[in-house]
Amino acid sequence: MRLLVGVLVLACLVLLGRSGPVDGPFANSLRSEATADAVPNRVMTWNICNPCDESSVDRAAEIARYAPQVIGMQEACVRDVERTRDYLESRHGLVYHVEYGSVLRNWGRCGGLPWSPGAFGQAILSAAPMTDVVREEYPDGGSEDRGYLAVTTTVGGQSVRLFNTHLAQRRQEAVRAGQTRVLAAQLARYDHAIVIGDLNAVSNAPELAPLWKLATDVDPGCLPSSYSGECEVTTDWQSKFDYIFLRGISPLDHRVHPTQYSDHHMLYGDLDLSKGRKSG
Repeated sequence: MRLLVGVLVLACLVLLGRSGPVDGPFANSLRSEATADAVPNRVMTWNICNPCDESSVDRAAEIARYAPQVIGMQEACVRDVERTRDYLESRHGLVYHVEYGSVLRNWGRCGGLPWSPGAFGQAILSAAPMTDVVREEYPDGGSEDRGYLAVTTTVGGQSVRLFNTHLAQRRQEAVRAGQTRVLAAQLARYDHAIVIGDLNAVSNAPELAPLWKLATDVDPGCLPSSYSGECEVTTDWQSKFDYIFLRGISPLDHRVHPTQYSDHHMLYGDLDLSKGRKSG
């Protein structure tokens, strides 16, 4: 009789675990069964908008639609990214490593207690481990502290240096010019590298010249001489502010996806790391 009761209890636990939330005693086994694969050569950038009232559940669902190997986020609050990462794993089977490039602590943007506000800045989620992490603030952030986060990770089966940045806000051209010089000096150290981020400038803005000298955009038709309409817009106000710059890497495809969960669109590129494309 005791054995029969034990078997019935175990059966009930299994049924409850499979029908309830994935956070009980069987959570680990369920997650492993549901594990999905990221697209190994896909890199994405997304300014996720903070402070905003969007749900981390919705953000995770948007990312899971395209399942990038690497996604760089800007305006990222650590708590939001943690929740998004958890939902990517528990609801979509996508498992990511995470690194943060927080540049300030801001209660108004990221919540928390007044004496312990949330950390705000950049974040990188990568399906492969990340090494050689560098978090750097620009000497002049403009009206708000800004910086870049750099990691070495694997994209398309190849090791690559990846930078995620958010440049100074609009109408601060001189500040952005100083920031791109700092970033370009680091980018020049690598033969194969990717820069992703919200640069707050259109492609023919003079302050982006240091990056254009070293790298090309994931969109082959978007050039430093391009004017309005020649580069696909990435914001709700019909400007291209978001970039995937490639150094020693060729693009295969790219897509821009408007989303109701941010005023910036999601931009991703599928890359060919077996051969490079000359910058100019």
